[in-house]
Amino acid sequence: MAALLFFTTILLLRSSTSHAHPQKSRLFLPNLVDPADSPSVFFEVKRPIQVPKASPCSSLLLQHDFGYTFGQPPVTVSYTPPANCPSLGWSTVVLEWSATCKGRQFDRIFGVWLGGVEILRSCTAEPRATGIYWKVEKDITKFSSLLKQNQTLSVYLGNLVNDVYTGIYHANLSFHFYPKQGGRKPSAPATFDSPADLILPISRPPPLNDGYWFIVGNSGAVQQKQFSIPQNAYRAVLEVYVSFHSSDEFWYSNPPNEYISTNNLTDTPGNGAFREVVVSLDGEIVGAVCPFTVIYTGGINPLLWRPISGIGSFDLPSYEMEITPFLGGLLDLKDHTITFNVTDGLNMWFIDANLHLWLDSKSQKTFGKLVSYKAPNSGPSVIISYKGLDGSFDTDASRHITATGWVKSSLGNVTTDLNQHFATKNLLVYEKEGNSVTVNQTTYSDYYVYFRSQSSDLYSIQENRTFVLYLHQNVVFRGNGLRHETADVSLGITENSFRGGQSGSLSHTLENYQDGSGYYLLRGGLLTGAVGTMAQLYRYDGNDGCYFRNVSSSNYTILHDLSSKVCANKM
Repeated sequence: MAALLFFTTILLLRSSTSHAHPQKSRLFLPNLVDPADSPSVFFEVKRPIQVPKASPCSSLLLQHDFGYTFGQPPVTVSYTPPANCPSLGWSTVVLEWSATCKGRQFDRIFGVWLGGVEILRSCTAEPRATGIYWKVEKDITKFSSLLKQNQTLSVYLGNLVNDVYTGIYHANLSFHFYPKQGGRKPSAPATFDSPADLILPISRPPPLNDGYWFIVGNSGAVQQKQFSIPQNAYRAVLEVYVSFHSSDEFWYSNPPNEYISTNNLTDTPGNGAFREVVVSLDGEIVGAVCPFTVIYTGGINPLLWRPISGIGSFDLPSYEMEITPFLGGLLDLKDHTITFNVTDGLNMWFIDANLHLWLDSKSQKTFGKLVSYKAPNSGPSVIISYKGLDGSFDTDASRHITATGWVKSSLGNVTTDLNQHFATKNLLVYEKEGNSVTVNQTTYSDYYVYFRSQSSDLYSIQENRTFVLYLHQNVVFRGNGLRHETADVSLGITENSFRGGQSGSLSHTLENYQDGSGYYLLRGGLLTGAVGTMAQLYRYDGNDGCYFRNVSSSNYTILHDLSSKVCANKM
């Protein structure tokens, strides 16, 4: 993990290789940036959660100082539904994580689980000598069935503290329960998109000296979990959490093994620049995702992400996989197996999932059958061209899964059609004897789910996303021991989403882009200068409201910050 940290003595722990493959920068800086008088506030740009005007009833569940916690069991506390709420019929529940840290420390991945079900995956901010503060808010209303029962709340944040890495993360975790309030339309039909009645953890059980996530190592490694479900389920959705680390933190910039072997590069991760997380149910592939390229707060050039954190870094995305077409084969009270693996993966990936189940309260048993299913074998296609350390690697890959199945319940005989597809293209170019690397990657994904009876369409989900990444890093040796490293990063998501049916719908479009640039100046292994600038444009436009923000920064300082909740078509 990475650190860009301040003290009077300078150390450079970065690899001495001239090859410009992205890596964590183990750099300690003197006060090249004027120290703040008070802690710096870091943030991820997101649309504020829409909550009722009424005050919530709030519970501070955990206060903890995460010092030397690496390899230790998760911190656990007992959770009970809030006694100070008028009822358990809340409309919105918000998780709030807030933390401070001072000193020197790397970024750390962490997770929050309720009854073994993951409800937040996040990355810490990296501190400075005068301290930092950041807050994460997440809507966890969809976990209402868990929140209404006594549970164990667990947090794993593996931190290392010693004479060099001194930062201790002082964290608070609270839940805020907002009461129901009239006039909160539009809304999606409750039968299909209300919170699930039961959520099963597809994660590792305690006791653990790590997080509840499965650790998936090199390509070919698999992790799996057995489970069984009630016989009256009528819908099933798998929510998958993914994060990538160590040799695969920058997987999108990994060259093919042939190039590494030919050039005798002993410290450059390989296996090419394509990764997908594949999820199988009883041996059949039911979902796959080429994940968004989250860059953690110490990645590339840490000054890029101070104070504007990278997209998804404080609230890593989860990925939805509809498995209702396969439900008929799970209603036998027998154990079934969900398996995770990473195509061409290197050490290491943290993966787990939550199985959301909707139960028929008017029936003790539902019935179902898989009618059709296609998941053709697929793999990346790579065009390789190089001479010495310079070359280009053009990678294309795609995956297409379709399935149709019916479930008979008190709702009638409902057929579910699933169509999931993604296609990704990555162009990786090395120039200037390997001292310049450029990554240009675009991933398109389409996700369609249709619920229909014999007489009408009942409900549909239509989501189209595009993930883009541009990364250029360059190393120049200017003589007299002076080394100049530059980095330019563009990162973005576009999304079109529709969920609804005859009784209502929710739809929105999202554009979220970041553009950053920065440099280091190194002389004789000592860092003598550094700059990081970032600009972000965020625009959400939906039938449930709008949000716009345009913000930029340079070396901890906000240059401008404009925001609005007025929809563009109403301005």
